[in-house]
Amino acid sequence: MKRSLTHVCRLLIASILVLFSTSPAGAQGVVLPSAGPINGSMAGASVAAPIDPAGALYWNPATISARPHSELLFGADFSYPQTRVTSAFPANAFIPGSPPVPVSGRTRSDSGVITLPSLAWVHKPDGGDWTYGLGVFTIGGFGSNYPGGAGNPVFSPPPPNGFGLGPVATQLSLLQIAPTLAWQWTETVSIGVAPTVNVANLLLDPATFAAPDNANMDAFFSYPSATHSRSHWGLGVQAGVYIKLNNGWNLGASVKSPVWFETFEFDARDEIGGRRDLSLNVEYPLIVSFGGSYTGCAGLTVAVDVRYIDFDNADGLGDPAGFDATGASTGLGMESIFSVATGVQYELTDCTSVRIGYLASENAIPDGAATFNVGSPTLLQHMLALGVSTQLSPAIKASIAWMHIFHNSIDGPFTSALTGPVPGSSVEIDAHNDVLAAGISVRY
Repeated sequence: MKRSLTHVCRLLIASILVLFSTSPAGAQGVVLPSAGPINGSMAGASVAAPIDPAGALYWNPATISARPHSELLFGADFSYPQTRVTSAFPANAFIPGSPPVPVSGRTRSDSGVITLPSLAWVHKPDGGDWTYGLGVFTIGGFGSNYPGGAGNPVFSPPPPNGFGLGPVATQLSLLQIAPTLAWQWTETVSIGVAPTVNVANLLLDPATFAAPDNANMDAFFSYPSATHSRSHWGLGVQAGVYIKLNNGWNLGASVKSPVWFETFEFDARDEIGGRRDLSLNVEYPLIVSFGGSYTGCAGLTVAVDVRYIDFDNADGLGDPAGFDATGASTGLGMESIFSVATGVQYELTDCTSVRIGYLASENAIPDGAATFNVGSPTLLQHMLALGVSTQLSPAIKASIAWMHIFHNSIDGPFTSALTGPVPGSSVEIDAHNDVLAAGISVRY
């Protein structure tokens, strides 16, 4: 046992080093709905269904006490987001002759394939009431890469050569480390807690959260770029309870506190190369989850989670979309939402299990905030997931999953810092996504 635990600890340390050497380019969701291939194929439903260590650590720390053995899982999601922005401006939208005729165009973000690693370790000592765990997950982010050009008015050059934003590139990646402790309070009730240490990388070009400047005195103001920065750290905590009822029914509840990040700071430049120090406050939102599961039929697990994500009160995310007196944008205008995740697992044989999941969510971004979310297209509303796991040996299990995030869009007027919403204009963001997830788990 000691030798086995030593080998697992070495593998755990090596895996953590791999995770920290990976820099995800953006997850296309400020809050990701799942972690790892098994939890992903259940559409994230796991608050009362601890069928794998990643889902247990990600959504309810109390449920790791219900895991039957110690286990290490390492997985990766390969996400291929497809995001497009279409815009249209009427003739004379800003001043007579600008633009002289109606203009419109469509541009695809060149985001590529994004790798999202995850690691989950649960250690369950023999005969004890305490279970220990460690989760290292990509919990959210977004990314976009839109080339500029006159073909799409929202990405046309800023005045005087155009009337748009120019090229837009953004990146937010959020990595969370969650050391976890769960206590088997009674035979039917467990409680768990996990302080979380979080690392964020944020790049924004243009940095519309900053006031535009006119350092070259040409009467036309422009936004700086926020691309020179470091990783920023944040702290939070999550806690949960798990209750086993009679006849195979189970209940769970968990709370993830907001993640309070240090102020994001950027070394920027004005129009003539002078130094500008930019700062931005951003929080990860509070999340409250309730779940139930049924395991009363041999080989069958059915799980349902209801989740509340409080974007409204998260700094930077829920602040009203608009501009202040200096021309700086005030927030993304995201709204608090509810989502429901349902997952079913069936064990076909002693070695193979299959899963299907579905997630339905409210839209966090209202139509009127489309302009402010061109670079942060977090439009997940409906997701279908399928997955399968098979035992390669008594101790090693391989899992694979596919998740499809269905097409969704928002459409609102183009909003300018000078004129506000432009009558007759439109900015539409549409997105869908496919994710392939794979992982290996080792129990000991």
